[in-house]
Amino acid sequence: MAGGINIADLAGHVKDSYEFHFPWGHYELPQVLQTLGISKYVIIEFAAAALMFAIFIPFAKKISGGKQIKGRFWNCIEVFLIYLKDQVIVPSIGSKEQAAPYVPYLWTLFFFVLFCNLGGLVPWMGSPTGSAVVTGVLALVTLTVVIATGIKRHGAIGFWTGMVPHIEGKVGGIELSAVLGPFMFVLEVFSFFVKHITLCIRLMANMYGGHLMLAVFLAFIPMAAWSIFIWLPVTFCVIITAVAVNFLELLVAFLQAYIFTFLTSVYIGMSIHQH
Repeated sequence: MAGGINIADLAGHVKDSYEFHFPWGHYELPQVLQTLGISKYVIIEFAAAALMFAIFIPFAKKISGGKQIKGRFWNCIEVFLIYLKDQVIVPSIGSKEQAAPYVPYLWTLFFFVLFCNLGGLVPWMGSPTGSAVVTGVLALVTLTVVIATGIKRHGAIGFWTGMVPHIEGKVGGIELSAVLGPFMFVLEVFSFFVKHITLCIRLMANMYGGHLMLAVFLAFIPMAAWSIFIWLPVTFCVIITAVAVNFLELLVAFLQAYIFTFLTSVYIGMSIHQH
């Protein structure tokens, strides 16, 4: 508790819940939705998916048959797609032929994460990617894709054993690979899973931390309400800071969607091109 403001309450505003906090009051979700586990974040995720359908189905129709896309909005979408494919996905995976099966998934991943991130910039909504549950599922899907890719490419045994780099040389007539191989195998497998765990934590921590920081700044306004001479300059400074933080969060929303997609592409490429 600080100056009448409960810090736990501030964290509650950037967490998932069964109610929306509108400027004119709170709206609690119907009990039937709560029973089904449909929370605020789930609804925002459905909204993000619906927005993707609303954008990309018409986009696909516009470019069908090799048609030239027209309009600033559609050109902007095309720029994002081409940039991701040519500058992120293909270089990370290895070649256009190898990357082709994964391009739709990685496009979908980028825009889903982006739209979920942007939801946090709307005061009465929230960012589902600020939840470890959401980012954990996204990381788990990526882990599944990476393992399936590696097994398809190298076989079930070859995928796991291929993580160990080739070791040459002998010590006292004993092959180094026989001595260091088991240790390296355990280390590489552990590192493999840690990479995907950090994929989850990185996105969640950045989105949750940014929104919590903004909530803390805004909490200074009621804390200074005991004096009008303190409240006015504090409120002015907080509003300026909040606007600046929101622009920063807008950048972070795009950056984190890019990083998640980039690292997923890299991990897929690593499962194809092993040591």
